[in-house]
Amino acid sequence: MSILAPITLLTWLLWLTVMVLGIIALVDAAMTPASAFLAAQKATKQLWVTLLAVAVAVTAIASFFTILAVAAAVVTILYLVDVRPALRRVRGDSA
Repeated sequence: MSILAPITLLTWLLWLTVMVLGIIALVDAAMTPASAFLAAQKATKQLWVTLLAVAVAVTAIASFFTILAVAAAVVTILYLVDVRPALRRVRGDSA
């Protein structure tokens, strides 16, 4: 077993995690009404869906340690920790 095997496995798991989270964020944004984005005073639905779709595409085709892949991960994390909770508050979701 190579000394790089654990690093390769860790990189793959990190890539898979970012990909799954990106898909979850994209589906959530696509299913949220546009009015919720305005009520939460966040950017438009069209912008978030576009950003997240590009993030998923970049994650799918880019090596994880490229600057584009890192940017894709940042967009996904930003949506999940800032925008999504604000949208849930506006919609009245408790979970």
